[in-house]
Amino acid sequence: MLNYLDLALKYGGFTSLDKVYLKNKLASLADADKLAFITPPPSVINAYFAEIYQKQSPKAATDYYFEISQKLQLLTDKPSFDEQKPFVRLNLSGKSYGFVFENEEEVAQVFSEQDEPITDSLLFELAQIFPQYKVFVNAQTIKMKPLTFEEGESKQIKEDSALLSDIQRLKDGTIKISSFNQEEIMEVAKAYQGQRYYSYVQRQAVLYIIKD
Repeated sequence: MLNYLDLALKYGGFTSLDKVYLKNKLASLADADKLAFITPPPSVINAYFAEIYQKQSPKAATDYYFEISQKLQLLTDKPSFDEQKPFVRLNLSGKSYGFVFENEEEVAQVFSEQDEPITDSLLFELAQIFPQYKVFVNAQTIKMKPLTFEEGESKQIKEDSALLSDIQRLKDGTIKISSFNQEEIMEVAKAYQGQRYYSYVQRQAVLYIIKD
């Protein structure tokens, strides 16, 4: 059974000075209303997220948001700018986006306020903002999740078109293309079919391609 008082004090922005007020207020509310009452407004969540991102790290910021999403039941696979549930706002290429966590496996969904095209540059931009995640597209929806690839025992691949890019075939057959030049990565990637995962490592754009 949820302890709404503890949740409010830890995640809702309330302090110990609010205990009596919270007890009285929560006592008169149904469970769903209690959760809504103690959930911080979007402005507070976004402010905390931005502060943690700037002062600590991107991972610390998403860890905070993932934890609060679990504890306050903010997980959703159908996010909307109607904001029935608060979400973290993003500015990508000058356009308004948001992101939420879908499930307990830390899969996140990124969605636009307007109907925007999904481009490779947008996905790499997102990967640069959140380098701890791999960014991918599933059913015309942008998603992110923690994902690691077995990098050992890779085989170097030579391509005439890869003047600035490094191409490797990993042990499991995954193709890894890395470069400081995103355009060349996508040109080289035309030779390989499969699910693409966008990443950013040490200021380089990285594309992983898992064969279908």
